[in-house]
Amino acid sequence: MIWLFLAPSLVIFILYRIIPLGWNAVLSVEYWSPFKPTRFAGLAHYQEMFTYDDVFWQSLWNTVLFIASAPVAIAIALGLALLVNSRISGREIYRTILFSSYPMMAVAVGIIWRWLYDEKVGLINFILLKVGVIDKAIPFLNSFQLALPAVIVAALWQIVGFFMIILLTGLQNIPRNLYEAAAIDGAGPLQQFRRITLPLLRPSIFLCMVIGIINSFTSFDLVYVMTSGGPSHATELLITYIYRVAFSISKFDYAAAMTMVLFLFLLVLTWASNRASGGEAGAVDTTQ
Repeated sequence: MIWLFLAPSLVIFILYRIIPLGWNAVLSVEYWSPFKPTRFAGLAHYQEMFTYDDVFWQSLWNTVLFIASAPVAIAIALGLALLVNSRISGREIYRTILFSSYPMMAVAVGIIWRWLYDEKVGLINFILLKVGVIDKAIPFLNSFQLALPAVIVAALWQIVGFFMIILLTGLQNIPRNLYEAAAIDGAGPLQQFRRITLPLLRPSIFLCMVIGIINSFTSFDLVYVMTSGGPSHATELLITYIYRVAFSISKFDYAAAMTMVLFLFLLVLTWASNRASGGEAGAVDTTQ
């Protein structure tokens, strides 16, 4: 009987997840074109990817840097969650303001930050010039060194509020009597944070980390609006490069091979995050 209730979700999952993934796996070992007969390619696409494609390695490295920004976002969000969880006046207003960036569409966020970074009319350059920090406007999005950090800052600004809400929920679920008992035993605020707060926040931190990893792999809209992967692939992510290869030069088979690498990379990172959080994140308690 339970399968009848699961059937609609399973059908959708199979149709939109399993079958496309299987088709990608098949396509990645073929020479496929809508205008030519299909031929078996073996591991030729993977060999080209790992051996000759410098843009692939650049986009992979950029994606890794994007992922590395997730712990920074979590640390900032944790600090904000601790702040708005304390007894300060107007904390509900602060929560709303901090969370307000997350529901915005990535395209809107990209447009806002592209204007902020603009070399001629951007607010950031205007302020820096006015206070005398710089003598000449900084081309944030046209600089090979600054473009990726600039995009990462925009992504962090959007996601931090969401992480704060997740961590705030975790903080509010920690029993207060644990802190009271620790205080009676002489534990200070730092010891309480290390021995109580962080261990009990592991599931929430793991969830934030997984969302951060997925966000790093799916930040297509933000990157495409702000830089389109430029300058000189400085902000090219795997997802934007896959799109460019598939729909700009119509190499769907090669794009499928990169998609498989992206999937395996995401799988390994998620597993590693789960192990780092104790290996029990998302587990169901069957003892009750």
